[in-house]
Amino acid sequence: MAGTLHVVATPIGNLGDAAPRLAETLRRCAVVLCEDTRRTRHLCASLGVEAKLVRCDEHVEKRRILETLELLRAGDDVALVSDAGTPAINDPGHRLVAAVHEAGLPVSPVPGPSAVTAALSVSGLPTDAFAYEGFPPRKRAARRTFLAALADEPRTVVLLESPHRLSETLAELAEIFGSDRPAFLGRELTKLHEECVRATLGELRARFGEARVRGEVVLVVGGAPATTDDATSGDLVAEVSRLVASGMPERDALRQVAKVHGLGKRHVYRIVKLGAREEEE
Repeated sequence: MAGTLHVVATPIGNLGDAAPRLAETLRRCAVVLCEDTRRTRHLCASLGVEAKLVRCDEHVEKRRILETLELLRAGDDVALVSDAGTPAINDPGHRLVAAVHEAGLPVSPVPGPSAVTAALSVSGLPTDAFAYEGFPPRKRAARRTFLAALADEPRTVVLLESPHRLSETLAELAEIFGSDRPAFLGRELTKLHEECVRATLGELRARFGEARVRGEVVLVVGGAPATTDDATSGDLVAEVSRLVASGMPERDALRQVAKVHGLGKRHVYRIVKLGAREEEE
C-alpha cells in the first residue's frame, strides 16, 4: 500500500494552537518536509516529537518531488509543513502536492491555523466570497498597478504585507480604493502583542502610516460598493464609441465614462469588449 502525503498546518504564533493530531502525524511520518528545519525543529521539540526533517523551501521543492514519490510508493508517509500556518497558502508546497496527485498517490490535509482565515473571521467584513491576493509587489509602480486592478473587486480582498512596506501600501490603498473603504488590519495574530483593528483605509493610514510596526500584517479590505447607476451595458458602449469617434483615445474615453457613472474603468472596459465580441459574432 502506498504512503500518504500529509499537508500539515502548524501554529502561526501561539503553540497552544497545536492540535494533538499535528504531533501524532509528525511522529509517524518517515520524513517531514519543512520550509526551515530550524523552525520546525523548535516546533517538534515543543511537541515532544522526534522526526527526520528535510528542507523543502522554494529553492529545492522541485528536487524533493522524486524523493517524495519514491518514499510514498515504498509505503512511507510524508508530512509537509511550512514555517507557520497552512502549507501552499503563500508558502512552498503546491508543486509537490500537484506532483503527488498526478502520480495517483494519496494526499490528505491535517487542517489547522491560517493567518488568512484567522484575519477574515475577526474582520467583520463579508466572508461569503473573498479574493486572497498574497503580498503586493515590492516595487512602487508594480504595486500601484496591482492595487489598481483590485480597486473594483466586489469581493472582500485579503492581502499580506511586510511591516517595512505597510506605510506605503496603506497610503496607496487609501488613494486607489478610497479612504472611506472599510478595512481590517491584523498584526501578530495569536501572539502576545496581537493587534486587531477595524477601521477605514484612511483611518488605518493615519494610525499606522508613521508607526514602526513589527510582525507580518494581514490586511482585509471591503469589496467595491455596488453602483446605483441605472445605465445599461448598451448605454456605456454607445458613450465610449461616441467619444472615440470624436477623436478621444479609447483609454481616456473609458476613464471618462467610468467617472461619469461612478463605475470602475476595468468594469467599463469589460462591458465594451464584450459588446465588441457580440457584434463580431
